[in-house]
Amino acid sequence: MKRDVDTSLWGQATKLVRGGTERSEYGETSEAIYMNSGFCYESAEEAELRFRGEVPGYVYARYGGPTQGMLEERLRMMEGAEACRVVASGMAAVFVSLMAGIRPGDRVVASRALFGSCHYIITQILPRFQVETVLVDGRDLGAWQKALGEKTAYVFLESPSNPTLELVDIAAVSAMAHEVGACVIVDNIFATPILQHPLVLGADVVVYSTTKHIDGQGRSLGGAILGSKSFIEEVVTPFHRHSGPAMSPFNAWLALKGLETLPLRVERHCANALAIARYLETSPAIERVIYPGLPSHPQYELAKRQMSSGGTMVAFVVKGGKVGAFEAMDRLEIIDISNNLGDTKSLITHPATTTHRNVDAGMRAEMGLSEGLLRLSVGIEDVADLIRDLDQALGAVLPSRGA
Repeated sequence: MKRDVDTSLWGQATKLVRGGTERSEYGETSEAIYMNSGFCYESAEEAELRFRGEVPGYVYARYGGPTQGMLEERLRMMEGAEACRVVASGMAAVFVSLMAGIRPGDRVVASRALFGSCHYIITQILPRFQVETVLVDGRDLGAWQKALGEKTAYVFLESPSNPTLELVDIAAVSAMAHEVGACVIVDNIFATPILQHPLVLGADVVVYSTTKHIDGQGRSLGGAILGSKSFIEEVVTPFHRHSGPAMSPFNAWLALKGLETLPLRVERHCANALAIARYLETSPAIERVIYPGLPSHPQYELAKRQMSSGGTMVAFVVKGGKVGAFEAMDRLEIIDISNNLGDTKSLITHPATTTHRNVDAGMRAEMGLSEGLLRLSVGIEDVADLIRDLDQALGAVLPSRGA
């Protein structure tokens, strides 16, 4: 990229294609992959100064490299953040964003509707370090107000949540949290950076699994943490450097390539998801459809306020509980059974026995995660084919429905 270009004038699509690009002396069109573990210095003094951070340059791939640096700059531009640090996975992003600054005696308040591994970090790992953790119904502002009635170090939330697609009023909760000095971390994976902007809504930190929509083609693992320059450089970076959750150069390159088509893919994902959600509402085999873009979603108005679309994910409850859900899944011909999401291919999973298997049954019930609930990550295939596939699969649940 030419260094004198005013990138502040660029639109989002331009940023996602060209942001952060640093060409080598060879003038390559696609970003280069720097697959090296270390870097050389012209002198011992230069090595000393780089390690001190007094001159620019890379020192070790565990700290970062040119390919990861391009990705961090592109993500930073995309999110409108001051700084970004990429890591090896989405869960590494969640873990580092919390653990890098946490101290014994701190207090963390989180929404109870969380991905299984996020729930484990909040309820199992943090308490080992004498951190008080409080779970609240993320939909209930009164519950947030009560929980944030005392000094709190961090607030952590997903919106929409995985897998029940509950929403949290990010602006309102951020305002409450800041009154007691809390740092607000938002897992924005389901909404994607295309549909929702937590920093604009008042959050302090945003985390992503680049594994999902950003790569979007089931090829690589990765994560990203975005926030203020002080949070990334003073809190995250020392922890990152010394604990080792580095993203590989190749995975960084795949994420860079994925960003180029992210807006186009998300638009198609969302259009397909809305059509499928509308179809599912007509199916006699379905007890309930959960999709933020439908008026039937209890937080539809909030979704319209803080998201530009209903999203790429649909959750629905099949009649017959686990038996009905499994029968439908096993009959699918196009849609794959997989616990991944955000892929160009449509993927379906049964959260109670996969992603949330380690969450106890009582908490799953509080989350609204029943035995009949399925999570569908809607891909970019022809939507008529996906609807036909679902229709024939659901016929196994109610085989006499056409009689």
